[in-house]
Amino acid sequence: MNSDQNSPSDDGARVVSFRSGRPVARPPEPPVVEGLAKYQGKETKEEYRERMMVNIAAFAFLVVLVGAGWWLAGTMAQMRKNEDCAASGRRNCVPIEFNTQR
Repeated sequence: MNSDQNSPSDDGARVVSFRSGRPVARPPEPPVVEGLAKYQGKETKEEYRERMMVNIAAFAFLVVLVGAGWWLAGTMAQMRKNEDCAASGRRNCVPIEFNTQR
């Protein structure tokens, strides 16, 4: 066999062996920012009350937003139903309500 030719087992592939077992424990890294607690002030009752009021206002806004979305979705569904009824050529698709009390 010629030395210039590659042997069948030497086709350019490499075998990487992985070590089994637990990973090596690294020492803990120091915190990037040291001691933020010294900059944190004590929360007063006024700040707590203001934060709670903002949370209540945000919750009320979300309730109104969800309610408006629910109403809008229902209105759109009813309009689609009425349009489908009218497009199919039927009559009396929308009931007419009238007051009999005078």
